[in-house]
Amino acid sequence: MSGWLDLSVPVVTGMPVYPGDPEVTVTPALGAAADGVNVLALHLGSQSGTHVDAPYHVDDAWPRLDELPLDRFAGPAVVADVRGLPPRSPIKPTLLAPALDALAAAPGALLLLVTGWSAHWGTDAYLDHPWLTPDAAAAVVEAGVRTVAVDALSVDPTPRPGDPQAEFTLPAHRVLCGAGAVIAENLTGLDRLLDAEAVEVFLFPLRLPGADGAPVRAVARAARRPGRPPGGL
Repeated sequence: MSGWLDLSVPVVTGMPVYPGDPEVTVTPALGAAADGVNVLALHLGSQSGTHVDAPYHVDDAWPRLDELPLDRFAGPAVVADVRGLPPRSPIKPTLLAPALDALAAAPGALLLLVTGWSAHWGTDAYLDHPWLTPDAAAAVVEAGVRTVAVDALSVDPTPRPGDPQAEFTLPAHRVLCGAGAVIAENLTGLDRLLDAEAVEVFLFPLRLPGADGAPVRAVARAARRPGRPPGGL
């Protein structure tokens, strides 16, 4: 049996954004009663909601969104269970060992990092997500992965606004993007894929020429393991 799962957060006015990014507003622009059609006006940043980062996001010399091959945004996926970490914990290579072994047998697969942090979406705790160490990012690249998706705000630590000790550095981004990889962030409900026998993921972005990234409708198609009840994968 198989099923489709939406892994995207809703795009709504006032939704969480990375500190300093444009706020999101969704308002009626035209109405059917007065104008004959319903049309929404959208104001949002390229990194709003569930989105992908192109390498250009962190370096002017690296490929832009429309310069990347489409196979970066879809394909079979390996799911890494890294749930249960305390706030702001590093995700080290040892935590990824089972997933890295699986990736060795699945060339071209995408990597899904399941932190469980999407449960904090819309709360202050969402900023305190686990993050990928540069060594872990390098191990992912060495395994041949060119697409990494996470159910958190970033693969790097997110500085808290107003914290004088906070540093804005993106080492995991630089390792992944330096290898030409795509990073997808703010996915939700990835834990639903943990018991799947096989997973395909689709992360196609808006077609924005020259962009650093774009919102996506993240969707998975998952096959249940034999004997699983209809209510789960």
